[in-house]
Amino acid sequence: MENLNEVYCEEVQDFYTSDLKTPTLKEVNIWPQAGRSSSSSGVSFSCPDVCLCLFLLCLIGSVLGHPQCLDYGPPFQPPFHLEFCSAYENFGCCDQERDNSIAAKYWDIMDNVDPRGHKLCGTYIKDILCQECSPYAAHLYDAENPRTPLRSLPGLCFDYCSEFHFNCRSAIRLLTRDKHIQECCETNRTCFCDLLRLQDEDYCFPSVLRNTALSHNLGSVVEDQRGCIQLCLSEVANGLRNPVLMVHPSDRSHRLFVAEQVGVVWVYLPDGSRLEEPFLDIRTVVLATPWLGDERGFLGMAFHPRYKYNGKFYIYYSYMDKNRVEKIRISELKVSASDANKADPRSERNLLELEEPAANHNGGQLLFGVDGYMYLFIGDGGKAGDPFGKFGNAQNKSTLLGKVLRIDVDGKSPDGKPYRIPPDNPFVSDPKARPEVYAYGVRNMWRCAVDRGDPVTKKGRGRIFCGDVGQNRFEEIDLIVKGGNYGWRAKEGLECYDTKLCHNSSLGDILPIFVYGRSVGKSVTGGYVYRGCESPNLNGLYIFGDFMNGRLMALQEDEKTNKWKKQDICIGSTTACAFPGMISSYSKFIISFAEDEAGELYFMSTSYPSAYAPRGSLYKLIDPARRAPPGKCKYKPVPVKTKSKQIPFVPRAKTVLELLNESSTGKPPKKSSTLPAAIPTVSSKKAKKPSSTKIKASTVQPAPSGKERKRIKAEAKHHKPRQGEKITHNSRATPAPPLPRRKSSHLARPKKVLPKNAALAKGKLEKRRKKQLLKLSGVSE
Repeated sequence: MENLNEVYCEEVQDFYTSDLKTPTLKEVNIWPQAGRSSSSSGVSFSCPDVCLCLFLLCLIGSVLGHPQCLDYGPPFQPPFHLEFCSAYENFGCCDQERDNSIAAKYWDIMDNVDPRGHKLCGTYIKDILCQECSPYAAHLYDAENPRTPLRSLPGLCFDYCSEFHFNCRSAIRLLTRDKHIQECCETNRTCFCDLLRLQDEDYCFPSVLRNTALSHNLGSVVEDQRGCIQLCLSEVANGLRNPVLMVHPSDRSHRLFVAEQVGVVWVYLPDGSRLEEPFLDIRTVVLATPWLGDERGFLGMAFHPRYKYNGKFYIYYSYMDKNRVEKIRISELKVSASDANKADPRSERNLLELEEPAANHNGGQLLFGVDGYMYLFIGDGGKAGDPFGKFGNAQNKSTLLGKVLRIDVDGKSPDGKPYRIPPDNPFVSDPKARPEVYAYGVRNMWRCAVDRGDPVTKKGRGRIFCGDVGQNRFEEIDLIVKGGNYGWRAKEGLECYDTKLCHNSSLGDILPIFVYGRSVGKSVTGGYVYRGCESPNLNGLYIFGDFMNGRLMALQEDEKTNKWKKQDICIGSTTACAFPGMISSYSKFIISFAEDEAGELYFMSTSYPSAYAPRGSLYKLIDPARRAPPGKCKYKPVPVKTKSKQIPFVPRAKTVLELLNESSTGKPPKKSSTLPAAIPTVSSKKAKKPSSTKIKASTVQPAPSGKERKRIKAEAKHHKPRQGEKITHNSRATPAPPLPRRKSSHLARPKKVLPKNAALAKGKLEKRRKKQLLKLSGVSE
C-alpha cells in the first residue's frame, strides 16, 4: 500500500500544480473530428486491476458521502464574492484566492482553444474545473479518505459525460498532462464515462446540484430524524484522573491547564504536548478519596484577569484541618518567578475557609465576571434536602453556604478580610446578610460559565450560566441575577420541594431557563455558550450535559420570546464525522466543560468516576457541517519558555476513518490496551439537514498545493498531528502518568487483595463496583 499511496500523492501533486503552469500546446480544435472514436479516459489508476480499485472506491465512497473539501475539512461560506465559480459563492470549498486560481487555469486553457471551441466547450471546462469548489468536492474526486486515489477529473453523470466527450474530448489534453488519461481518451465514450461515473449517482455532477436532499439547508447544523444535532469530537487528552476543569490564562500563549480531582494541574502546550512536570501538585493537602462519586477534592481554579502582569491565580479545594474538620478553602497563589509553567506553592494566601457539614454539595466553581470581580459558587452544605436550620442554608443569607458570592480580590476589607466587598453587592446594607452574597437559594451549582457575547454584536456578553444539581426530581440551568433567590429548598426546578416554605416564598424567585426531569438525566453538568471561530453554526448555543447518563444537550434562545429550546446532541455518526482525526465515542460520565483561549468548546469525562482512576479524557467539540473561511481563525501563540520535558500525545480512541477502513478491508478490530470509551445513550442515526439553524460565516484552509497535499495524506495515514498547526486543530495531549503515592492515609490507594481463589475475588470485586455504580445512578443527595 505504501508504494500505491506514493503514486496517488504524485497524481494529487499534478492536479494541484497544473494550474500554475502555462500549457505549451498550440491552438487546437477540440470539437469532434471525423473518423475518430468519441471516447476518452478522464481518470488515471495506478492499480493494475481497475475493477478492484473501482470496487474499493465505491465501497468507501458510498459510506463517506458527505459535504467535504479536498483538504479533508468541511465546506465554508466564502467571506467575499466569487467572480468565477459563482455557483458556490454562498457555500462551498473555495475562497476568493482559490477562485482566482481556478479562473487563471481556465484562461490558460482557453488561450489554446480556437473561437469555435470557446463557444462549444467553455462551459464544460469551467464547470469541471469549478467542482473543486463544490461542497461535495471530496466525494466528486474520491478524496474523502486520504488512503484512496484522487481522481484527476470529478465524477460526472453519464449523460453529461457523454455530451462532454462527444463535443470536447480533445480538451482532456488541456485539463491534465497525464499521458495515460490522454491515451484512454481515445478508446470510447462508454469506457471513459464508466470510469468517471460515481457509485452513488446522487453525487455526480451536475445531479448533485439538483438533488434537494443534498442541497437542502446545506451548511446548517446537521440533525438526524429525531432532531438530534450531529457533532463530532477530537480526542485532546487521556489518562486523566477525574479531570474536573480546564482553564486558560488569557495571556495569548494558548496553553491549556487541566486539573485532576486529586489536586494536580497539568500544562498542555499549543502543539498538543504535555509538560512532564505539573503546574501545581497539592495532593498532600487536598482531601480526595478513591470512592466512586466522592465530590470532595480539587474543585475550582481561575486565573486573574491580569495574570499576564501579576501572575496570580485562585483555587478552590476540600481539605481537613488539624481537628479533623472538613473544610473548603479558597486561596490565591502566584506563578513561579523562575518558571512560567510552575506555580509557587509557598505563595498561597488564604482568602476564605468554610466548614462543610457533610461530604457532598461542595460547589467548586470560581470565575471572574466582565466586571473584574471574582464569583464563587458554594454548595448548600450537603446531605439531602438542605436540613440545616429553620429554612436551610440556601435561604439563610447570614451563612455563605448555598450561595453565589462576589468579592474583589484586589483589595482588603476594613475588618481585616483579605478581600474587598464590591460596593454594589446587593446585601451590603442588610445587617442580617453576609455582604459577600450576590445570589442565594442554590443547591449545588456544578459548573458555571461567563458568556463572551456574540463575536460581532457582543449581545449576551457577561451573562453567567450555571447548572444546579437537583435533589431527586429536577435538574436546572440558571442565569445568575444580582440579588436573585433561586428557590432552594422551597423549590426544586419549577415545583415545590418544601411545601410549607414554597407557599410562603416570594413570587419574585428567579426561575430556571431550562428544567429537565429524571427521564432525561440525573445530575446536570453546566456548560458554555459557544462563541468560538471554527464552528460558526454553533454561535449562541449553550452546550451542557448530564454526568450520570452521558447525555449532551444544547439550548437555543428564541430572541422574540426569550425562551430556550432544548435539543439533544449526538456524537459519532460515521457519515457526518468521517473526517481525519474525528472519533465516534466518548467516556460516559461528563464531569466538566471548558473553552480555550480562542473560544472553542471542550468537555471532560471519565469511564470510571473515581478520583484515582486514570480513565478521564478531554474532548473538543466540532461541527462537521461547516467551518470558518480560510485564515479567519488563525492565531500565533506567544511562545513560553519551557524547562520541563514535553511529552507528545498518544491517542487511545480510534477515529471514524480508522473504523471505516477496518470494516471496508474486512480486518477485525485490533486489540487495544486502552480503555474503551463509553458510547452515550444518545445514539446517532443517518443525518439529514433540516432548517433549525441559519447559516453563518465560516472558515477553512484553501485547497493545498501538491506538496502540501502529499504531506497531509502521509500524516493522515499515520494519524499524526501536523506540525505548526494551530492548537484548536492540533489539540493533542498526553496521558498523565500516575504520580508517586503519598503516605497520607486518606490519599493512599487501596491495596489489591489476592485471595487463593482469584476468580472468586474478581467476581466479588465486580459486584462491588456494580453496586457502587448503581448507587451513583440512584437518588442524588
